[in-house]
Amino acid sequence: MSNIIEVENLVKRYKELIALDHLTLRIKEGEIYGLLGPNGSGKTTAINCILSLLKYDKGIIKVFNQEMTPTSYKSKENIGVVMQNVAVFEELSVYENIDYFCGLYIKDKVRRKQLVKEAIAFVELEKFQKMRPKKLSGGLLRRLNIACGIAHKPKLIFLDEPTVAVDPQSRNKILEGIQALNKEGATIVYTSHYMEEVEQICTKISIIDHGKNIATGTSEELKQMIKTGETITFSNIMLKPFQLDEIKNIARVFHVQYEDGNLQIKCRRGNHNLIPILDYMKQNNIVFSQVSSKLPTLNDVFLEITGKELRD
Repeated sequence: MSNIIEVENLVKRYKELIALDHLTLRIKEGEIYGLLGPNGSGKTTAINCILSLLKYDKGIIKVFNQEMTPTSYKSKENIGVVMQNVAVFEELSVYENIDYFCGLYIKDKVRRKQLVKEAIAFVELEKFQKMRPKKLSGGLLRRLNIACGIAHKPKLIFLDEPTVAVDPQSRNKILEGIQALNKEGATIVYTSHYMEEVEQICTKISIIDHGKNIATGTSEELKQMIKTGETITFSNIMLKPFQLDEIKNIARVFHVQYEDGNLQIKCRRGNHNLIPILDYMKQNNIVFSQVSSKLPTLNDVFLEITGKELRD
């Protein structure tokens, strides 16, 4: 697959603040590419630069193998953008909103009518097409926002937090729709703070922090980059200080947290981490009510790579 987006050494400064610090990305045709990062990490700035909505200080951006500029109208005709903040006209109906945004790209009225009909069916808004946006629920409004961004059948779609503040049913419908768009041939660039969504639908993921691409790979490849291979949790367990020290010295254990009768043990990757820990509990007659073991999630990767400090 060829690269549909190439970003090379992208730098964007706001006076003393470096928003993007030699950011490099390669997004291949046909991918659902997840962009993750804490607040202020540079995700939105990067997207705005790629779309040529924002000037940057240094670097190269190519989209569809062409340098992206404010006047790259041919490239922009094949791009759809669905931003986090819903951007529709309150004065227009559902149908009229989709028709207006589709009309920015498609001038032929017959073809546009068919595309609008397909977009309405795609987001399942047939029963609501005469309604105004203020009458729609949050989930329906999000689906309208998506329809406005994809009605012209773009080859490349940017989706920024498309499932914020929607109910589980709407979220599931939106995620299914994104995967359907991808199967129809669209390349998707997807940002979200919901790690389970990214892990579910994205074929490739980049974690951005302080304006840099600090890790890229599939979900499984990213999990291999961190120390944590398994987290073991015990409930209602009573331990003495020396026992905690001995547990810390068990092979592959690198972090132990004990509070209010709950014990959490993080182990490095390896087979059968639970067995020597259970053997230790049995040999020392240590009683507990429950034990669980889980492999790392994308959320674990994100926190280990970017840190746990709160961001503004």
